[in-house]
Amino acid sequence: MNNIRHTVPDDLLMGYAAGALPQPFDLVVATHVSLSDDARARLAGFEAVGGAVLEEMEGAALADDSFDRTLARIAGKAPEPYRAPSRGIFPTPLQRVVGGDEGAVKWKSIGMGARQALLCSEGEATARLIFIPAGQAMPQHSHRGMELTLVLKGAFRDDGGLYARGDLEVANEEVDHTPTAEPGEDCICLIATDGRLKFTRLLPRIAQPFFGI
Repeated sequence: MNNIRHTVPDDLLMGYAAGALPQPFDLVVATHVSLSDDARARLAGFEAVGGAVLEEMEGAALADDSFDRTLARIAGKAPEPYRAPSRGIFPTPLQRVVGGDEGAVKWKSIGMGARQALLCSEGEATARLIFIPAGQAMPQHSHRGMELTLVLKGAFRDDGGLYARGDLEVANEEVDHTPTAEPGEDCICLIATDGRLKFTRLLPRIAQPFFGI
């Protein structure tokens, strides 16, 4: 996709290339990269630099049984089945986690017609899918950490502008917003956070422990 207006910043892309991101953030970046020609090109550059750095590093001594232990681990892990490139709404990295496309998602209601599905977590970081009905606004909130929001279907709008399929919004503690799905089509987003949201209104704050957001 070449019409993406909001893409992943370099620091997150470098973290992804270095394998330094927690799994939920890694999933969002991998899914975005699969949709963005620009992100893929920049990622290739960072990976090339990383490879050059590794070539210049001094070798490290390995334990005598390192090779045998590596083979044992490979033998004990079933090979991942071949997956054809995605032709659905979800790109291939996300389909591997969900187990299919949109129809395979196990949604849970979070009120006002919105739904969510928790996908994975690592420490304080979590990744989830959010379904927002067309024209519906999510509760106003700020953040206790970073929030990555990748649009997979439809579009939403907040103070940062319009975000459509493939666009990635990066929000931090300074961002206070009310994402609202655009009229005409339901919106599905892949979201990763490393801290609980800070809701402005009382009702969402009361419901927050039940939904884990």
